[in-house]
Amino acid sequence: MMSLDNVFDDEELTAWFDRIAKVSTKNTWLCEVKVDGLAINLLYENGKLVKALTRGNGITGEDVTLNIKTIKAVPQELKGKNIPTILEVRGEVFFPVKAFNEFNDSMEEAGKERFANPRNAAAGSLRQKDPRVTASRPLSMVVHGIGASKGASFKSQSDAYELLKSYGLPTSTRYKVVKTKEDVEEFIAYYLEHRHDVEHEIDGIVIKVNELDIQSELGFTSRAPKWAIAYKYPPEEVVTKLLDIKVSVGRTGRV
Repeated sequence: MMSLDNVFDDEELTAWFDRIAKVSTKNTWLCEVKVDGLAINLLYENGKLVKALTRGNGITGEDVTLNIKTIKAVPQELKGKNIPTILEVRGEVFFPVKAFNEFNDSMEEAGKERFANPRNAAAGSLRQKDPRVTASRPLSMVVHGIGASKGASFKSQSDAYELLKSYGLPTSTRYKVVKTKEDVEEFIAYYLEHRHDVEHEIDGIVIKVNELDIQSELGFTSRAPKWAIAYKYPPEEVVTKLLDIKVSVGRTGRV
């Protein structure tokens, strides 16, 4: 289970487009928001969810099957016709921002420590030893890719998303297939301005070559696909005010 390479500015993004152009100039681009959550891999056999693993080191992950089954957005059985005998899907488990704020308020009222951010909360909630604890937390999930499959047929990334949606899997509504680099840049600019309007935290935009035959031609590096890139937004900055400093003296006399 690979990760994505990152770019952080227009110059790096242009360099990536130039590398793709050496292989293909006739492809389209699929743009989607990058969910700031916990990467997960689900395995369905004959339509039934049999295993869920975290990314781990990319080869071996943590088994969180029982906990994943408590998330309402994740179907335990696929629906529809022509269900593949094997379907491995990749996605992100996340804490919706509104639900996270309400959950944190309830933790504080109960005299417990607040979570630092939704991503940490999602990761901690999914790794609970008791699935009942996971079930008590309003986690959700979005699917954004397919691994191994037998009996599933599609020609593009967008076709794959429609197929996953037809099976009842939670696909994103925040993606768009575009034709030009300028369209991609417009998508990036839009969500930079509207990043807080999304129901979950995002930390950038993922751009993928939409056509699977061109994806196959481009191939992979040792850790990431060459046909996809994550455009990372700059971290948000705020001004803080130092209210107080408390000084104590240690046993050796050091302040």
